[in-house]
Amino acid sequence: MAVILLEPYRLLDITGVDAEKYLQGQLTCDVSKLAVGDSTITAHCDPKGKIMSVFRLIRVAETQFYAVMHHSLVEIGLAQLKKYAVFSKVTFTIVKAEIIGLINEDKDISAQISVAFANRKMFINPASAVQINADFTQWQLADIQQGYPMLTDKTQGEFIPQAVNLQALEQTISFQKGCYIGQETIARAKYRGANKRAMFAFKADTDFTPEIGGEIEMQLESGWRATGTILSAVNIDGVLWLQVVLNNDITPEQVFRLPNSEVRLQLQALPYELN
Repeated sequence: MAVILLEPYRLLDITGVDAEKYLQGQLTCDVSKLAVGDSTITAHCDPKGKIMSVFRLIRVAETQFYAVMHHSLVEIGLAQLKKYAVFSKVTFTIVKAEIIGLINEDKDISAQISVAFANRKMFINPASAVQINADFTQWQLADIQQGYPMLTDKTQGEFIPQAVNLQALEQTISFQKGCYIGQETIARAKYRGANKRAMFAFKADTDFTPEIGGEIEMQLESGWRATGTILSAVNIDGVLWLQVVLNNDITPEQVFRLPNSEVRLQLQALPYELN
């Protein structure tokens, strides 16, 4: 059980009579189907379908939404998100908030907003002090083990949603709703098999933690070749966990390691199937 202060996240308030309509034309999820009090992971892409931000979208009211976004994505992600809002009645405001995460914990906390997903809960602005008993690395570990991509500014604008498995999570991508930014690329990846990458989880026994945006190595008959992009890396008590985007045709028999080392990476099962 873990109670964690999600300090790296920021809260974005999106409010206005056009909030739903505007977000519907921007995000990968079907915003119109999100009920008040519900949430989903979603992505905002550029016209080429590359993810500029990925965040948890929470519907607070009919005309109000919260976006919980990693701090490193906010500067560029928010600028892109509000880029076409000048003719819509919608405002975007970064608000000060305390965001608490629970893992494998049944207790409820009185808070302004609370949402649940997988074996986790998220609380925004608790009504009273909360006893923290774990650090943010535990939340990162849950993301890796449950296959939730942890995008930062080091990988912003590099991947389409399917390359980080977003199609397998919650209500993240709608293939039935109308047009939104990047839809053509995202639809082509689904219906024409245009996407050749996927996100995988690895672990290894080592005290070393590689850089985000770096590579791992794959064994070939002739030696080792650098491959992939590291999205997230967390080391807890000498056990390294990685999220890595690779070609989606890898097999369990293939061997991977950290670059220029003898540290072998063990491929881990994810809790969903990839199409």
